Amino acid sequence: METIFNHRSIRQFSDRLPDSDVINKMLTAAVRASNTGNMQVYSIIVTTDSDLRTQLASCHFNQPASKAPLHVTFCVDVNRFSKWCRLRDAQPGYDNFLWFLCGATDALLASQNFVLEAEHNGLGICYLGTCLYNARKISEILKLPKGVIPVATIAVGYPIETPEITDRLPLEAVVHYQTYSDYSDEDINRLWHERENSDETSKLLEVNQLPNLAQIFTQKRYPEKDNVAISEELISLLKEHGFMN
Repeated sequence: METIFNHRSIRQFSDRLPDSDVINKMLTAAVRASNTGNMQVYSIIVTTDSDLRTQLASCHFNQPASKAPLHVTFCVDVNRFSKWCRLRDAQPGYDNFLWFLCGATDALLASQNFVLEAEHNGLGICYLGTCLYNARKISEILKLPKGVIPVATIAVGYPIETPEITDRLPLEAVVHYQTYSDYSDEDINRLWHERENSDETSKLLEVNQLPNLAQIFTQKRYPEKDNVAISEELISLLKEHGFMN
């Protein structure tokens, strides 16, 4: 289990595709994840076809990791379970936002199992955070029917780089005991001190010509106008796919 503590995002991969038995091990690990009611309201799309990967890469802004030889897309899927219910004369009631959240939780739990098994087998991975940004286009490329929405894409392959392990906030920043303890200004300054004063942050500030790390997030990486626009598009897609009853 040491791989958990050595996890890093890989963005440069060789062209070598994992053997089918290795891929099946990762998929088997994925479906062993905990899930709501043992209903498994998710699906996993494995993409190795070159043309399809090229189309998918454009949905992820052709970032380096999107060139990986294997794309695995985890989707909320109430379509399959609802069809089973109807065939058994049971009326499904999963066309609502609750079950989008349940399915997203199940899909992400499955994806983490997949990742752990991938790294155990010497593979590198990168979660492509742009999956939700372009969920509609990804849905079109992967021919996802009503009731199926992509929520996570993982680029997988054999790494040709060994980047530094990314820092994390200290445990006290994210762990609360018994009840939630809100943060004072002093707490915030202390918890972010190391990250704000790292060499990596100094480089980012120089490149972005901004006075602090927080402004890089709010002005460059995830500005409000983009967040709102993407949210509106995602809500529209959820309505079309029957999740807002």
